[in-house]
Amino acid sequence: MNTRPNQPIEALKGRVKGKVMLPGDPGYDDARRIWNAMIDRRPAVIVQCAEAADVPHAVSFARAQELEISIRGAGHNIAGNAVCDNGMMIDFSGMRTVRVDVESRRARVEPGATLSDVDRATQQHGLATPLGINSTTGIAGLTLGGGFGWLTRKYGMTIDNLVSVDMVTADGAQIRASDRENTDLYWAVRGGGGNFGIATRFEFSLHPVGPEVIAGLLVFPFAQARQVLAKYREFVKSAPEDMNVWVVLRKAPPLPFLPASVHGKEIAALAVFYAGSDPGGQRLIEPLRRFGDAHGEHIGAQPYAQWQQAFDPLLTPGARNYWKSHNFTEISDGALDAILEFAGRLPTAQCEIFLGLIAGAANRIPADATAYGHRGTKFVLNVHGRWDDPADDGRCIAWARDFFKASAPYASPGAYVNFMTEEETDRIAAAYGSSYARLVQIKRRYDPENIFHMNQNIKP
Repeated sequence: MNTRPNQPIEALKGRVKGKVMLPGDPGYDDARRIWNAMIDRRPAVIVQCAEAADVPHAVSFARAQELEISIRGAGHNIAGNAVCDNGMMIDFSGMRTVRVDVESRRARVEPGATLSDVDRATQQHGLATPLGINSTTGIAGLTLGGGFGWLTRKYGMTIDNLVSVDMVTADGAQIRASDRENTDLYWAVRGGGGNFGIATRFEFSLHPVGPEVIAGLLVFPFAQARQVLAKYREFVKSAPEDMNVWVVLRKAPPLPFLPASVHGKEIAALAVFYAGSDPGGQRLIEPLRRFGDAHGEHIGAQPYAQWQQAFDPLLTPGARNYWKSHNFTEISDGALDAILEFAGRLPTAQCEIFLGLIAGAANRIPADATAYGHRGTKFVLNVHGRWDDPADDGRCIAWARDFFKASAPYASPGAYVNFMTEEETDRIAAAYGSSYARLVQIKRRYDPENIFHMNQNIKP
């Protein structure tokens, strides 16, 4: 592989409407910087696309120069696949337009958009589609890997609301995948990641949401975490799908509704969401308050888009991040023991364990309907190692790996690929389970040379 393009770069600049940058150019270092500070790579060339028509030119140039290709949406993926060393980074950070068709309840979204961009545009009309919980996440990576959040219980995963996707394939063709066109590709991109081409536009179905919802936090002492989690797993068995409750185990940030004496201490928090603002939501939340003696709470009506940004301060760019994840169909006593053991020895103040409830509409989709086939999953557990000092790498990574191993016997098959780190290539076939063989066939059709391999790679 060449470390520098040998074709005159001016030719590429003349073909694309966007910006072409080389090492040393103004803005280069900002463009290559991504969310996870553990990833520090230097592309030979960065193409910041201005329109979808720029992408075939970038792909053609990279292939001619034998340059590895990475694709950046918002650069938020934990594995850091948005940026490569000595190759070409195709950067969509300038393509963030969201167009909403209120009559058809559709949103057409460019690949550089963040969740905040989508929520802002759709909520102007009291509409939304299921997305993640950190507003700086990119829509492209989230969608291609599956996507889940507060609305998943009611409306399914992000991929369950994906109507179509425009793509550029390895040979430079611009095509669309939907339930009517390139249906094999449409199946594959709903969970199969960026293996099959470069997405240049997404179309989503929208649902009435908000503009206000009831949401917030209930924070309990860590000493009560066992009883809180035990009551939680019983509560969610019968909770309506308008309601979602996640568990977060971490050290308490300096939230204004918590006593100062609690700041920095281990806690068990319930993140509560009700997809409406009617009094019935408050009645549903009331039993949660009896799970223990809370340090404090902050729950009430607020704009949906505001709640979508509630966890942003805990997930700012620039920290070092290492994640491990499991799917669960139930939280057994063994799983609960493992969760509590490792939540009791968090290596830094930013590390956390969260348990996301997704049981509901997503479970009613047939397992073979999309590449993401784990339709029995009711909880997704993420072990989130996060810290600032490189000297802490060893102990934070070891903590996450040890917890992953300790909780594995109680997990269900498969994995959520968006939470997999770059080292987990041996887990990819298992992550896709029964979908894997079909994904390999589709990969062979659309990308037989494995041009698009900076991802959780499905080899042709």
